[in-house]
Formats: sequence, C-alpha cells, structure tokens
Amino acid sequence: MSTLLPETLTDRRGFVQGAAAIATALAEGGAPALAAAPRVPFPLGPVRQVETGVLSIGYVETGPASGPAVLLFHGWPYAIDAFAEVAPLLAARGYRVIVPHLRGHGSTVFRSAETPRNAQQAALAADGIALMDALKIDRAIVAGFDWGARTADIMAVLWPERCKALVSVSGYLIGSQAGNAKPLPPQAELQWWYQFYFATERGKAGYAANTKAFNQLIWQLASPKWKFDAATFDRSAAVFTNPDHVAIVIHNYRWRLGLAEGEAQYDAVEARLAAMPPVTIPSITMEGDANGAPHPDPVQYRAKFTGPYEHRLITGGIGHNLPQEAPAAFAKAVLDVARLAG
Repeated sequence: MSTLLPETLTDRRGFVQGAAAIATALAEGGAPALAAAPRVPFPLGPVRQVETGVLSIGYVETGPASGPAVLLFHGWPYAIDAFAEVAPLLAARGYRVIVPHLRGHGSTVFRSAETPRNAQQAALAADGIALMDALKIDRAIVAGFDWGARTADIMAVLWPERCKALVSVSGYLIGSQAGNAKPLPPQAELQWWYQFYFATERGKAGYAANTKAFNQLIWQLASPKWKFDAATFDRSAAVFTNPDHVAIVIHNYRWRLGLAEGEAQYDAVEARLAAMPPVTIPSITMEGDANGAPHPDPVQYRAKFTGPYEHRLITGGIGHNLPQEAPAAFAKAVLDVARLAG
C-alpha cells in the first residue's frame, strides 16, 4: 500500500485555471492553440511512497483511478516537476497519470544499505515494471525524456504486453557497453564532456561538491534558449539531495563506458538490448529544435520503430527538457499515440 508524504506547495487556484484552459484548447484542436495558454507554475500534488522490491519509490498520481494509465519518466538532471503542466492536461482528459522519481532522485530510496547503487539501463526499466506491479497497473502508455525516454524505450521492447504505446523524446536511446566503446567524431565527443568527467574520481568528487551548480549548467547547455528562472530550477534541484543521487549518476555514466559493473541478474537482459531490438508498439518520437544535449538524428533510428509511428519536431527554441518547455505539445503526443494504439 502506498503512503503519502506532506505536500509542500498548496497554491492550486492557478493550477485549476491554467489546466482547464489548456485542456479546453487540447480538446478543440491541439498544440498550436496552446502556445498562448497561460503558463502557471503549480505543484504536482502530494508525493506517495510504494515499496517495489529493492526500492521505496516516490511518485505523484493525478487523474481518475479508473482511467487508462500513463507513466511519465523524467531524466537527469531533472525531476518530476518536468511534468507539472503535462500531468494535469492528461488527467483532465480522463487519464490516470503516474510520475515517479527515478532511483537516486527525490524520495525514491533503497530499502537496504546492502543493495548495489546500480543505475544501468536495465535496472531503471525494471523499476518501471515493478512500479506498475505495485500499483496493479496491467498496461500503460509510457513516455519520457533523457534517462526517462531510455527507460520507456526499454520497457516497450522488453515488455510490449505491458506497454500500450510510447512517447520518446530523442527517439531510440537504447544502448550497450559495446556500442558505447566505439569512438565518435570529435564534435560529438565534446558534447559528452560530463560523461568523461564522471569517469574520474575528480569528477565524482566535483559533482558531489557542486551538484546544484553542475546541474544548472547542464540545463543551460541542453536548453540554450529556455529562459527558466531560479525558482523553476530550485524546485527540481530539491530532488538532487537524495542520499544516493551522486552514486546513481556516477554509476550510470561509468556503466555506459564499461568502467563499472552492473548486476548479474541483468546480464541476459543487457544482451538482448545490445542487439537493438525494435519497438513494435505504437510510438511517437519527438525532438526540440534547439536541443543542445547529445541526441541521435531521427533518420538514424526510424527503422527501429516497426509499429504505427510518427516523428515530431517541436519548433520555437525548444531544448532538451521538452515536457517542461513545451508541455502542450508533449501532452498532445501522449493523447495522439493513445489514438494510434486504439
């Protein structure tokens, strides 16, 4: 059974008015009309906790409990706040929306000090399925960006019977240690500077000492045209105080380069993922036109989506954090992919 943590922000008037206006625009024709809709910062709601094996996962839930489920996954260095405007738009259309803190973020914590602080890609995807099991959700639309897009991609290819449809920012992000061992052109390698920084003990110590400033820099580099304010960043930065945050981030990037081991229980899964299996469920991939983070060209991954598929380029200076920078477009993609799935 899940439990509730205290809600720290309680101003709901702006939430109700803003969500209602945007939901009406969605119903009447889609994303273009939403550009002029009010953008009101508001809380997602009380954080619940549920035990899912090795983790106690923190998550927020909105919308009718009987509605079709949507799981929204954030990335690094971001937080569930990335979906603060997306979630109510979907809830207003009758969806049960679940937004979890990834391991190492917010109130998601390990239940035992003995559990490896493992952040390999298979482990995060397994967390998503474990959360669905704990909440008794048989099938869900899965959607995300950055680490969250990779998590949703993997859930879609390994458990297509549990995933009704997929929305993935930057498309097909499943990787492997062998694939990551191949060098990239110099300009592409430059974009991954923080991955190489994290590979060193100096980088680990530097991230631990300067987590907030480091992550604010990543926000700026990944979304160079997004004029977020200090309050917006600070709300998300609160999740980085998780006691396992540094360990999880460092392990994720070191594992990718083969510098850290994963857990043996995921070896067979990683072997399957290394073969780059296709996504067979209905999917929409998205990209912002000003994404400053490393990301593949949509042409490179088109063949990986073999079911009903659409790619959308979101214009207007939209960067890496697409759900927070263009929430109406992201919500519309979820609603549209649901229709693709029938």
